[in-house]
Amino acid sequence: MSTISIKKYAAIDIGSNAIRLLIANIIEEANEPIRFKKSSLIRVPVRLGADVFLTKKISKTNTDRMIDTMQAFRLLMKINKVEYYKACATSAMREAINKKDVVQKILNKTDIAIDIINGKEEAAIIAQTDLNEFIDETKTYLYIDVGGGSTELTLVNKGKTVRSKSFKIGTVRLLNNIVTNTDWLMLEDWIKTNTKPYDSVNAIGFGGNINKLFKLSGKTIGEPLTYFYLSSYYKLLNAYSYEERITKLDLNQDRADVIIHASRIYLSVMKWSQSKYIYVPKIGLSDGIIKSMYFKTITGKTLN
Repeated sequence: MSTISIKKYAAIDIGSNAIRLLIANIIEEANEPIRFKKSSLIRVPVRLGADVFLTKKISKTNTDRMIDTMQAFRLLMKINKVEYYKACATSAMREAINKKDVVQKILNKTDIAIDIINGKEEAAIIAQTDLNEFIDETKTYLYIDVGGGSTELTLVNKGKTVRSKSFKIGTVRLLNNIVTNTDWLMLEDWIKTNTKPYDSVNAIGFGGNINKLFKLSGKTIGEPLTYFYLSSYYKLLNAYSYEERITKLDLNQDRADVIIHASRIYLSVMKWSQSKYIYVPKIGLSDGIIKSMYFKTITGKTLN
């Protein structure tokens, strides 16, 4: 009979649209590959980007909500006997002029330490996730991670990262009408320039919105969404009002407004890279943080 060892790690992803806690079981068994199994995922819609992208600061209201969220997450990690955790903040926190003060307040009140990571680090952590069932090592892929504040692109050819870039185009920015035509042109130019040498590029999509679109499609994991399907669904979303998207499409309030903008970003990237298909592994930054901690490419913190 084989002996197994189960460790519990947690990842906190502080995004521009929501804050997530992922608790995962890491199962080690002799002569078997390591298994990473999601134990629980909690999402709190604290829309930091609505503050930062308009005022450059995190408001007192959202600072208090973050403190409450981190206290709740801390208790959940303690109850679940989490050994190591890592809290990473992305685009909105990167740009907040009062980020140091907010991070310190959260540390003082909750003893949760937050690391603010740049776009390149964010893309590298996501690339750490296991995509074997989606990737053919003879082909070229464009990883597209759409968040509230930014879009991270990583071009991968034959299993190797060629280039990676973060763009200040995100769903919450688009919602607040603060993405310029220049931003779009820079994105288009980077994609066309970097994908031009390759005959065929397949897209791989990350983020809550593409996960939701995939779920709504009814497809099974491993099957890609087509550009045609995404384009048709984008038109459908635009045909409904915000309220109808909640009542008729059964979308959450904080998803019903941003999903249109996310669809536009994915479609634009696919169009400019001439990708006909987008694979959706339903994993994201949190999964990457767990694996990066386990493989020691980033350092986790013990829960005191």
